[in-house]
Amino acid sequence: MNAPRYYYPVPELNETAEIVSDVCIYGATSIGIVAAVQLARSGKQVAVVEFGTHIGGMSTSGLGATDIGSKHVIGGLVRRFYREIGRHYGMEERWRLEPHIASRIFEEWIRHYKIPVYTEHRLKSVEKADRRITALRMENGAVFRAAIFIDAGYEGDLMARSGISYIIGREGNDAYGEHFNGIHYGGPHHNFSRWVDPYRKDGDPSSGLLPGISDLPPGRQGDGDGLTQAYNFRLCLTHDPDNKVDFPKPAEYDPLRYELLRRYIAAGIFDIFNLVVPLPHEKFDHNNWGGFNTDNIGANYGWPDGDYELRERIYRDHVNYQQGLFWFLANDSGVPDLVRRITSSWGLAADEFSEHGNWPPQLYIREARRMISDYVVTEHDAFCRCSVDDPVGMASYNIDSHNCKRTVIAGRAVNEGNVEVTPLAPFPISYRALRPRREECTNLLVPVCISASHTAYGSIRMEPVLMILGQSAALAAAVALDENNGVVQDVSYSSLEKKLRQERQVLEEPKVSPEELEIKGKHYVDEPVPFPSSSTRSVGKERV
Repeated sequence: MNAPRYYYPVPELNETAEIVSDVCIYGATSIGIVAAVQLARSGKQVAVVEFGTHIGGMSTSGLGATDIGSKHVIGGLVRRFYREIGRHYGMEERWRLEPHIASRIFEEWIRHYKIPVYTEHRLKSVEKADRRITALRMENGAVFRAAIFIDAGYEGDLMARSGISYIIGREGNDAYGEHFNGIHYGGPHHNFSRWVDPYRKDGDPSSGLLPGISDLPPGRQGDGDGLTQAYNFRLCLTHDPDNKVDFPKPAEYDPLRYELLRRYIAAGIFDIFNLVVPLPHEKFDHNNWGGFNTDNIGANYGWPDGDYELRERIYRDHVNYQQGLFWFLANDSGVPDLVRRITSSWGLAADEFSEHGNWPPQLYIREARRMISDYVVTEHDAFCRCSVDDPVGMASYNIDSHNCKRTVIAGRAVNEGNVEVTPLAPFPISYRALRPRREECTNLLVPVCISASHTAYGSIRMEPVLMILGQSAALAAAVALDENNGVVQDVSYSSLEKKLRQERQVLEEPKVSPEELEIKGKHYVDEPVPFPSSSTRSVGKERV
């Protein structure tokens, strides 16, 4: 088997190893790492188990332009993380960052708290007894036992294999009386602004559809379906000739995949680089924009419930699609010379993801499974139509869903699924949305694939919010261990709230203005346990 990777010395595992801890976290995402740090700070023994080798999820894999929302409702360890980022760059805090700096800070936290991270462990099965998870069994034979488990993965694999109710895709608006759920046409962005013919032969439906266009019926506005919003890789690009690597040609390249884009460019639109956000050191976070870009629309439907082999094929397809996109734009003779020159002026940052050919290792899983529990967060929470009495964190970013399919309407290519709506104010997230129903499991917490509708999840899914929920889940686990024999449904909210506030989680809109809160930055800095500060030693040694 592949040798596990550790961040501090622990015994080497063999195929019959058993690892016992107070809490076992499945998923070394940013959420899992924050949860592990909090558990260590709470005096609990923790083990982190990771499918692959990458640590930190999207926060260390290209998402350098943090989706913030309202900064003043981001507290606790998450605020501390962005202040550590700021210290590296010689400022109080920073929200736009280089991926390798985020990795460095997470690794420093892991070393400081001596957190074992067991990588390259693929979950095979979950053992349960009387509604409690007793062990996770890995394909390599290793077994992880704990009193409480936390599923910190983007897909919710531990949750699903534990027999917890969940949903994939979009509910209809009628499920929760929402307005922006289900099939959604008329989104404000990310569609074709010119007529583009979708057929292999212009104007000839009998010739078949171009690649990437679905033959599914358009559907009716607001109806539910099983489709998932598109995934992509968040690239770290640069113009700097001393740090630029040319876009690679993928292993499998088919220029026909980009014929629709060629026609769109011929119609006068070239907006591939319309959403590049500046980062330090002449780098940029590239994200999807417009009618045809890095989102591989419709290619991810099998991912949420897929086995490892299917996910590997989908992953490779996304790599081939996105690398092929930039190769096409930089090299194809059918592309205007100006477009080729503009594209060739960009490249991958040579000092990022060097172990992965400068390509980010984590596919951006914007949404996969979503748990169904006693409380489902919906757009009614986001629009302040209801209140909760057990908040564990707040969301504030736009309700943001990327397109779910590309179809044909009246003979033209149309993208469907984009939703961008701003909540009325930051809104609280109920603790009940992080734990399963009692009859399904009593010792599992799910801070990523939480109990939420597709609409509400569009705001909750942002990394700072999920990290907040990871810390809150860890605090809930600590309370459950101390007071309730590890039963997460029996956690006293008064006890949990006390812990949350001690750790400076923000549970409601502050009574001072956001401007005053920002001035009082030390509110988030005075930590009861010191953090390492080696990441600040390089200030001034790099070009800023």
